[in-house]
Amino acid sequence: MAPRCLGALATEEQLQTMRLGVTLPTFNVSPQAALDAAARAESLGIHGVFTFDHLWPMGDPTRPSLSAYPLAAAVAARTRHLQIGTLVARIGLLPDEVVLASLLGLSKIAGRRFIAGIGTGDEASLGEHERLGIPYLSATDRRRSLTTVAQTLAEEGVEHWIGAGGIATNEVARTTGATLNLWGVSADQVAEETSRGTTVSWAGPLPKQAGAGSELLRALADAGASWAVWGWPSSLETVAEVAEAAGIELGFGALGDGGALPTPE
Repeated sequence: MAPRCLGALATEEQLQTMRLGVTLPTFNVSPQAALDAAARAESLGIHGVFTFDHLWPMGDPTRPSLSAYPLAAAVAARTRHLQIGTLVARIGLLPDEVVLASLLGLSKIAGRRFIAGIGTGDEASLGEHERLGIPYLSATDRRRSLTTVAQTLAEEGVEHWIGAGGIATNEVARTTGATLNLWGVSADQVAEETSRGTTVSWAGPLPKQAGAGSELLRALADAGASWAVWGWPSSLETVAEVAEAAGIELGFGALGDGGALPTPE
């Protein structure tokens, strides 16, 4: 694929269609920072917030981490418009039935605001399993479980993302109608997947330079990404400024229902 001219080709429609999200600061003892961040994200019109599913920050077992599911439920209870997702709920960390029940429960709490991000994890998470004596299933077994969970979510009408992996894992996303979530890849790699008819969301770190961030957003929109999710930034105001510079409309008016995505009564 020829090199892409960053941001030069994104149309107005693409810029208005792509959604913008952030991961929450989950590596804390108290949920307050994450809840405050979610409230601020909503007030700025950032479209969604996402929770990690780790027992501690990668590579640092001395630090705490909030559980993805109850935090997502708490955010749903305290917000009205935000979409809320797991990025990603890990297959194999809990029994499949627990993962599925948790995701389906969140879909009942948050309604169509909820995005069930799921993935198989990889060897970078092996230490969590070893430290707590949780069996580390083979890639084949984890992918089999991923398929079962994804199929059930699809049958229940729950929007779901699958964290990208090998060819076989990515194929599960296509066959179950999931959005394929790509972490930290280039816009060209996003375009390569969308050219196959795959719905793709992107996640990764916010560039330190605001200009580079806005260029990346325009390039991702041009590539057909449905979402761009920044890893927890130092400032949500900076996220809003970068989005504005890129031409991405923040707020909830374009999401339908008069701009509101209400939680169930």
